[in-house]
Amino acid sequence: MPHPLALPRRNLVPFDPRDLPHHFTDVLIIGGGLAGLRAALGIVDPLRVLVVTKDEVRESNSAYAQGGIAGVLDPEDHFEDHIADTIAAGKGLCDPDVVAMVVREAPERIAELIHWGTKFDEHEGQFALGREGGHSHARIVHALGDATGREVMRAVIGQARHQANVRIWQNSFTIDLLSHEGRCRGAIVWDKKRGPSLVWARAVILATGGAGQLYRESTNPAIATGDGHALAYRAGAEMRDMEFMQFHPTVLYIAGSSRHLLTEALRGEGAYLRDRDGRRFMPEFHPLAELAPRDDVSRAITATMAKSQHPCVYLDLRHLDATATRARFPGIDALCRGFDLDITKDLIPVRPGAHYYMGGATVDTHGRTTLPGLWAAGEVTSSGLHGANRLASNSLLEGLVYGARAAEDITRTLLDAGPTLLEVPPISADVRASNREPLDLMDIRESLRSLMWRHVGITRDAAGLAEASHLVDFWCRYVLSQSFDGPAGWTLQNMLTVSRLMIASARDREESRGVHTRRDFPQTDPAWARHIAWTRPPLNEAVDRIAQSS
Repeated sequence: MPHPLALPRRNLVPFDPRDLPHHFTDVLIIGGGLAGLRAALGIVDPLRVLVVTKDEVRESNSAYAQGGIAGVLDPEDHFEDHIADTIAAGKGLCDPDVVAMVVREAPERIAELIHWGTKFDEHEGQFALGREGGHSHARIVHALGDATGREVMRAVIGQARHQANVRIWQNSFTIDLLSHEGRCRGAIVWDKKRGPSLVWARAVILATGGAGQLYRESTNPAIATGDGHALAYRAGAEMRDMEFMQFHPTVLYIAGSSRHLLTEALRGEGAYLRDRDGRRFMPEFHPLAELAPRDDVSRAITATMAKSQHPCVYLDLRHLDATATRARFPGIDALCRGFDLDITKDLIPVRPGAHYYMGGATVDTHGRTTLPGLWAAGEVTSSGLHGANRLASNSLLEGLVYGARAAEDITRTLLDAGPTLLEVPPISADVRASNREPLDLMDIRESLRSLMWRHVGITRDAAGLAEASHLVDFWCRYVLSQSFDGPAGWTLQNMLTVSRLMIASARDREESRGVHTRRDFPQTDPAWARHIAWTRPPLNEAVDRIAQSS
């Protein structure tokens, strides 16, 4: 029996450099969210930058962020408090030096956004700072009430489009990273017009976002399928903390509709959570009640739903000032009105959904992965900032800080090296796919998402994880051996690859910590205050599993 993390091949598609178009750039950035575009803005002339996005550049997890960006901007707040809050939320797996670095850079990165045209909400000439779960102080800058991501991305996209050295390819799917002699050299990129192309680069930045679409219930847009995680793993980069998927406690639950995030800022403004009988239950589960960290709130909601045999709980804003509530949350007000719900008069049905992935490519403080030539920033990484549970509104901040740091490191590295002629290395891929009947890709995809929700969700146990492992391995045997000719097949192969990593890590971690809750190991074990990391084994060789201390 092959190791559960073994892959049948290095590349998803066959290619021969003699048969394909070639493109050359100094820096290739895969992903057009906040982390990727912030990196693009930090690469200076004469270096050339190509940003490749899977969808329209405006379509990213960053654009859907509601709450805001955490930063110490109030004179009564302190860096040490933001650091302490982040470490407490991370449940023993944060890197304190990384946390301190990111928190201390926050004001500078927020000031950059303002310089580029972002308009954050103000009150009487000062930032209208919000408070969210796990924060000891109001320190969240927000925009358009509850549409911070949209406003931030508007400003950053506009800035990037005015950079003479930056090109953007939209609706372009990155199939695989190109590597040669132990170094990342570029990527295979496909779109409907060009078909597959080989893009060669002196430096590559992964900024592809998260993997919430692995789950049936998710706040993430359709593009968040873990593609960058799978790219990095196939290329040989170390992947870390893959068991830690954060579930946002409050996702609007309307049967038959798509799921919509209801920002944590609602609870920050004083909203309550109630069960089907109208009873406020959070004080029984945590001393911070509705302002507890996300993992605690999600577990409390799940337990309450199970006890009441009801598919959701309810968010209650009725006791808050109606005019102020509508003004603070105009997007959520409009969303709920579309379902004949009045947020100032009605209880709003909510349940948890997959939201943010803490697992990803291991990076240092400059965004360097373990694969030379490959940097990464944002949700595709495991940087040490979030640990086992991300503190609210630290995600956009991480993308800004690591996008900037990766850009600075690459700029310094490439300029110091001087002009370099990019050559095409002698690499190719001969993918021999098995001949099988056509597959119903959507059926497999939806089966995977349901399986992950049942057995690798908010609560897990050995039996469920074993069943998930068995089924995913079975699907992998006949899906990963295929050679597809479009994004639907490649996306499914990526989702299966990342699911295997997540399941294997969750089976290994025999304790409960942060967002990883094991019913059969309900306690946090100090012996497990360490990371689990994986590196793709050389084909036909044993896997290299690395357990590291934090």
